[in-house]
Amino acid sequence: MCASFRRAARALTQHYDEAIRPLGLRVTQLTVLQALSLTGGISQGKLGEILAMDSTTLTRTLELMRRSGWVSRKRGADRREWWLQLSASGHDQLRRALPAWKKAQSQMADQLGDKLWHDLFKLADRVTTVATNPGDLS
Repeated sequence: MCASFRRAARALTQHYDEAIRPLGLRVTQLTVLQALSLTGGISQGKLGEILAMDSTTLTRTLELMRRSGWVSRKRGADRREWWLQLSASGHDQLRRALPAWKKAQSQMADQLGDKLWHDLFKLADRVTTVATNPGDLS
């Protein structure tokens, strides 16, 4: 199961990376831009939970994005906590990337068909829930 999902994830990542590469983005960065756009300000820990990303990977991705000027951060009440939000440059980068992302998304949807497309979303959500909360089978 794990090997099959990882293989599919790598293939999907390559598909989307190819679409947004001309913009200087990787799909992991685009996902963070999208999440920050939807959440506004959020703690790094909560963002990691939402994206099911480990702390090391998220920290490395955020640091690259911060250096590019796309993400701003400030300390939380607890000095170990960072609060993140999109900068104006981050909003611009997301706006520029959306047409390429939508095209890649549309290509996948067209190839898979509506029913399989929606079934895969439900399955991916279910697998994520079970994997991140093994005892919670509700």
